Amino acid sequence: MNYYQQKGNHLWNGTAKSIFYFLLFTFSFFALFVSCTGSQKKGEGAADTIALAPAPAFVADSAMAYIEAQCAFGPRVPGNAAHAACGDWIVQRFQALGAEVSELRTTLDAYNGKPIPCRNIQARMNPESADRILLTAHWDSRAWADNDPDNANHHTPVLAANDGASGVAVMLEIARLIRETGLSYGIDFICFDAEDQGTPEWAEEEGDDAGGYWCLGSRYWAQQASVVGYRARYGVNLDMVGGRGACFRMEGFSRQFAGNLVHLVWQIARQLGFGDYFLWQDGGYVTDDHLPINRIARIPCIDIVPSVEGAASSFGPTWHTTNDTPEHIDPAVLRAVGQTILQLIYNDNETN
Repeated sequence: MNYYQQKGNHLWNGTAKSIFYFLLFTFSFFALFVSCTGSQKKGEGAADTIALAPAPAFVADSAMAYIEAQCAFGPRVPGNAAHAACGDWIVQRFQALGAEVSELRTTLDAYNGKPIPCRNIQARMNPESADRILLTAHWDSRAWADNDPDNANHHTPVLAANDGASGVAVMLEIARLIRETGLSYGIDFICFDAEDQGTPEWAEEEGDDAGGYWCLGSRYWAQQASVVGYRARYGVNLDMVGGRGACFRMEGFSRQFAGNLVHLVWQIARQLGFGDYFLWQDGGYVTDDHLPINRIARIPCIDIVPSVEGAASSFGPTWHTTNDTPEHIDPAVLRAVGQTILQLIYNDNETN
């Protein structure tokens, strides 16, 4: 698929912008070309088998419980009571898992010029370590189900079981397992706010050139991280990582900024038996929270985001609809993503 896409399904005009390429690992990887229409046979287009370190087992039922707990608050639209209560719950959960938690709060301008509160939640494990990696997801719910097949729902907030809660749930389960087993380096979990408040499909405004008011929280976080000189070796952003029928292609900006990491993650997934979820195919270019991390904070970061064929949206049939509810989450997808990232983390642990 050769298309430029952002979360609002508008075209992204970034083809002329220069891209910095980051080299993360000393692995020797393989040819990058894979046909988007070709069959995906075992080993086709993949690297040589890599050694997999011992890693804990990701518990999908635990992640599912974290999703249900977030959704029980209702739609977490910035500024509403459910948003405030769920934010407090996320802080308390990470603290209970042994993380050092801080918050980065501000007020930002929404697409219509109105102020929007933003609450980025940062949870650090092994905070004393200077050697760090970054895991991120957004936790806010979209204020409008503007992709719903029923026009009457276009101003209804989204419960956001997949588009928000799933990424946070995977991070919480990873943090729980890390607490039990320990690591030799540090991990920062960032729950970004105000990611999904981009210009509604029914609004006249097209938004700004920086992405139509998407990813407001991560843009603010990246600006502050750049100011204070925050560094991490690499990052992984998790967005919509639990939807039924989900599969994940190699997102375009991820390939440009951190191609070696993309291939390493997809190779790990394949070796773990998750090749039906992590397809060895190029995906489109998605404006998501990894983009400010790459462009502003200058930290190579990839995006694990669904690329579904045959649905009304490439992000899946529940994207920005009132159907984005827990019953449409597949624990098998959560496990595929969670176990792959755990394996990445513990492979890294072996080299530290």
